[in-house]
Amino acid sequence: MISGWRRHRQDNALTRTLPSRAANWLVSAVTGVRLHDYGCALKAYRRQIIADIRLYGEQHRFIPALAADVGGRILEVEVNHRSRTLGTSKYGIDRTARVIVDLFWVSFLLRFLHRPMHAFGGLGLAFGLVGGAILAYLAFEKLVLGHDIGGRPLLFLGMLLTIVGVQFVATGVIGELLTRVYHEPEGRRQYLLRPPPALSENASPSNRDVQSLG
Repeated sequence: MISGWRRHRQDNALTRTLPSRAANWLVSAVTGVRLHDYGCALKAYRRQIIADIRLYGEQHRFIPALAADVGGRILEVEVNHRSRTLGTSKYGIDRTARVIVDLFWVSFLLRFLHRPMHAFGGLGLAFGLVGGAILAYLAFEKLVLGHDIGGRPLLFLGMLLTIVGVQFVATGVIGELLTRVYHEPEGRRQYLLRPPPALSENASPSNRDVQSLG
């Protein structure tokens, strides 16, 4: 995939260029695919890469990250940019909010789509351990020191954190089940294989072995 980079932008620096640079830095940091210009619409793709990508909502902004996730190689090339002569920009605060929400989803998609328990289970254990530690401390005060703990806010906090932890773990279990339900009935693979390069008819067996491994 080749992605354009409007290195010398002709936009207003305060309202377009600086916010765009901040957004590009944020998307690069979250997705791990570092590009200077995610918003440039000038891109070229191999057909197979686009066939392997599933886009929902407004995720077209993150195509480079999604392409890298299915094994694509990304190349960034400088392109010319000209200032707008007609119309006005449709970007505003409402679209910025949607981009941030989509970025959270894409981040989850890239990291935890096939292992949701790692996301929800980790949070559940963290909340559960804190809540369990609070309840254990209060139990010590009640049973050993004889203090009254019935009206203490710390008791409600410990119970709340424990319940939230159990719910996160349960959500992770449900996510794992849904992942298997999605993949197994129709035999969907959780990985993609790049086809090997075409082999020359005149290549020797040793050469063919090298080509297949390359």
